[in-house]
Amino acid sequence: MNLVALMLADSRFPGGGHAHSGGLEEAVARRLVTDEGTLAPFLLGRLRTAGALGAVFAAAATRAADAPGRYAELDAELDARTPSPAQRAASRAQGRGAARAARRAWPSPALAGLLRATPRPHHPIVVGVLVGDPFEAAQTVAYHAVTGPATGAVRLLGLDPFGVNAVLARLADEIDAVARAAADHAGTAPVDLPAPASPGLDLLAEAHDRHHREEVRLFVS
Repeated sequence: MNLVALMLADSRFPGGGHAHSGGLEEAVARRLVTDEGTLAPFLLGRLRTAGALGAVFAAAATRAADAPGRYAELDAELDARTPSPAQRAASRAQGRGAARAARRAWPSPALAGLLRATPRPHHPIVVGVLVGDPFEAAQTVAYHAVTGPATGAVRLLGLDPFGVNAVLARLADEIDAVARAAADHAGTAPVDLPAPASPGLDLLAEAHDRHHREEVRLFVS
């Protein structure tokens, strides 16, 4: 994995996908995830759906610089494949943070072109532009899809960090498989990219966002 991909995978990098719990907070509140045993299938499901979707778009973004209008197409198509407004907002917030840091760390014509086409790009598209290699970009995004919820599980449930990291380690082959499949679509037109989905995760994200907004209203009223 190249240095840019490694830094983007680091939890200390601003705006990374690791900052998003991916519906885990609501799953914990509903006691759908309570321990390592229930965390593992949650992570696997997220990897094969939201993770696979992001990985495909990250891979496609690595080849977008030479196609006029491709960045805007990718952005629109990822929007269309992300029915949850909360998930879309989270992806764009992470993308904005990553792009802001990258403008200082790795300025490039490709990044400048992306931000001209879409000032608030989705996180997977930013990762693809920065990493440049289809497999490594997809691998980074797939990894983020599970590390964010895993980190949340340690914080919310008080799980043993060593045990949670063991759960993540057992997903290594699945992460690579998702990344390889995504890399095969690096040259696919945006409109024809796959659209793996998880309505359950979308509903959890929307419920969490609604509860958060209700808590804010109670706090300020």
